[in-house]
Amino acid sequence: MTHQYPALSAEQKKELADIAQKIVAPGKGILAADESVGSMAKRLSGIGVDNIEENRRLYRQLLFKGDERMQECIGGVIFFHETMYQQGDCGTNFVKMIKDKGIVVGIKVDKGVVPLAGTNGETTTQGLDGLSERCAQYKKDGADFAKWRSVLKISETTPSALAILENANVLARYASICQQNGIVPIVEPEILPDGDHDLKRCQYVTEKVLAAVYKALSDHHVYLEGTLLKPNMVTAGHACPTKYTAEEIAMATVTALRRTVPPAVPGVTFLSGGQSEEEATINLNAINNCPLARPWALTFSYGRALQASALSAWRGKKENEDAATNEFLKRAEANGLAALGKYEQSGDGCGAAGQSLYVANHAY
Repeated sequence: MTHQYPALSAEQKKELADIAQKIVAPGKGILAADESVGSMAKRLSGIGVDNIEENRRLYRQLLFKGDERMQECIGGVIFFHETMYQQGDCGTNFVKMIKDKGIVVGIKVDKGVVPLAGTNGETTTQGLDGLSERCAQYKKDGADFAKWRSVLKISETTPSALAILENANVLARYASICQQNGIVPIVEPEILPDGDHDLKRCQYVTEKVLAAVYKALSDHHVYLEGTLLKPNMVTAGHACPTKYTAEEIAMATVTALRRTVPPAVPGVTFLSGGQSEEEATINLNAINNCPLARPWALTFSYGRALQASALSAWRGKKENEDAATNEFLKRAEANGLAALGKYEQSGDGCGAAGQSLYVANHAY
């Protein structure tokens, strides 16, 4: 057995573990506001707003200016690079605005997916070059955690062993580099909901992917107590004719996690994966009421499922800003309750909160 040279000091480990625990404190989750310029174009065009920097700033501002209700249920906010260096109308930098609420600032550090040659349309994620230097700068500028998204697809021939292995190793390398710079890595191996596969098939693939990811994290000597996992919930493919209950989804999801994710990991922050706002909240609530032992915090790291109603209320109009902020806070509070298993359905399933947010082959 080769010798493992100490990668992190006791002080570094404590700092990372404390940050991770703060983000997933009981009843708290993550607002993923790290959409790229291209992704924001899709969001804004849907409400008839031009995708210019000022409009992106105004939109992020209405999410960030939430009152004390926000700090009750949001433990971390993931920024996009542009947003890290913007400020509110009041002249306060967005990073300071979030930190002043006692919320941890995060940053998306991957550079997007690229084709993986020799596979049936599969991908890997780029951005490792220069990552250490970027992490060091982001840490100085106020970020304490980071996000990196890998993408896998379910079909008759995918995900291939090559794609699973390559993406697991890329995630582990990223996680190791983050930790060297005092940044908690969120490890995100997203299995897309595209396809007609059933719940059982998604559970099987999720288990294989997560097992490979934690093997790679171990190989790279990543300190698990200073990481978070951002997986998909185990759901059937979007085109699957069978509709499963929230309880069935919860049981499949928690079973997959119990078989693969070490208890050392402080928290699992689910992505919403194109579920409607209400669906994502109901499923998270069911997961937290699942009758199986769950050694991790099970919470949310939602983008679309925290923002759809807010976008719909805003529509780029100044007079709608407060109403839009309220819509965001309403969803944040609902998910905070779901993270505790205490959410009761609100009947919001008929408005914007009930609209499917599925996008085929989603990229951001």
